[in-house]
Amino acid sequence: NLGQRLRRALFTSFLAQDMAFFDQHRSGELADRLSQDIQDFKHTFKQLVTQGLKATTLTVGSVAHLVYISPALTLAMAAVMPVLYAALYGYGRYLRALRQTTRTWEGVASGLGMEALNNVRTVRAFAAEPSETALYLDAGRRVGDCHIRFGYHMGLFRGLTTFSIGSMVLTVLYYGGYLVTTGQLRPGDLMTYMVSVQNAQRALDTLGGLMGQSLKAMGSLARIQEYVDIVPRIPLTGGWRPDRVQGEIAFRSVDFTYPTRPDQPVLRGFSLTIPAGQVVALCGGSGSGKSTIAALLERFYDPDAGGITLDRHPLTDLDPSWLRTQIGYINQEPVLFATSIAENIRYGKPDATDAEVWAAAREANAAAFIEGFPEGYATVLGERGVTLSGGQKQRIAIARAILKQPKILVLDEATSALDNQSEKVVQAALDRLMAGRTVLVIAHRLSTIQNADCIVVMGQVPGHIVEYGSHDELMRQRG
Repeated sequence: NLGQRLRRALFTSFLAQDMAFFDQHRSGELADRLSQDIQDFKHTFKQLVTQGLKATTLTVGSVAHLVYISPALTLAMAAVMPVLYAALYGYGRYLRALRQTTRTWEGVASGLGMEALNNVRTVRAFAAEPSETALYLDAGRRVGDCHIRFGYHMGLFRGLTTFSIGSMVLTVLYYGGYLVTTGQLRPGDLMTYMVSVQNAQRALDTLGGLMGQSLKAMGSLARIQEYVDIVPRIPLTGGWRPDRVQGEIAFRSVDFTYPTRPDQPVLRGFSLTIPAGQVVALCGGSGSGKSTIAALLERFYDPDAGGITLDRHPLTDLDPSWLRTQIGYINQEPVLFATSIAENIRYGKPDATDAEVWAAAREANAAAFIEGFPEGYATVLGERGVTLSGGQKQRIAIARAILKQPKILVLDEATSALDNQSEKVVQAALDRLMAGRTVLVIAHRLSTIQNADCIVVMGQVPGHIVEYGSHDELMRQRG
């Protein structure tokens, strides 16, 4: 139950984080924290509960017996404990920090491995196996070095623990002998005392070993807590949910810089109004900020300055989850999950019936190829839909958007990677989806957005609009 609660808290925290958080962390590193860190903590916690409880009980019982036999001898033995405890505590803090460093590098290595495996087709296409192997082995070497350092210092820690216990035993022998020779303690009581000391010694030795294990667990727990405690700047929920959406969008003097590139402004003073129900296209070269505008509309990020409104309501006043349900987003490489085609389409509306899924597939021109598979809509796709062509993946993504029934549609290079035949089929499905909606189209080429109500040509200066107008107007201007 503890492991489940930790896993739930960490996973919930991950999903609640801002997009900037994922820009700064590898997915493999996060997955490593979600699995290995929690597993390490669970394993150690079990040992602490089972063995630790037994050793603690034996220690307490033995100490009580020691006090009963000779309070003076016990007090003398206890006098050396504060100094030894302080040394152990300080060394333990160092070991916890070292363990956290080790787990961090393990996360990096895991992230590199997962990234290479997830993109194995690209790795193979570029014959990049040697370089990927070198990167992974370098991270693995750092992990190995950390393990060696941790093992070395853990050995010293256990040695220090044993030395501490031995010091207490020597104190008993020396001072106990003195008490016997002066007649303050009977020889039989000293022997009984030594037996109890040995029992306490074994129990403390067990606790020392568990302390070493607990240092690993505390390192893992600290890594988990590090992310659970992060409060996202943009909450998942909370805010106003309007009853009706017209779909008018306005950007007012927006400045934006990605958190990972603070010295490279993407938008400066960008202003644009998209009337409700119209198709507005953003055209321009790479790096002109087109996709950033779409990300700001989805409120994946907040502007550094200026504001964005929907139907004249600031996006910051609206419930972020509600806002995203009003927006359908289709990009150049749609993301499909390794589940059935039906479940991928139903992702746009989890409670949709089979009939609604089939209807959405027909509208997206996807029904024919789906029904051609032996399993039909139950066909399980490979990871990220690698078993489908680009056009087939786009049509499933369109069916998902149709099922969602958004008021606003964002098309980010949705057909740029398709061949002519696939583009015609996909474009026909998009035309049906665009009807009656506010649409923001992002494209590199002017020829792909001729039918837009308005075309906005972006320059290379951040946020600068070079030209603005319909296709015919821009052609008359020789744009």
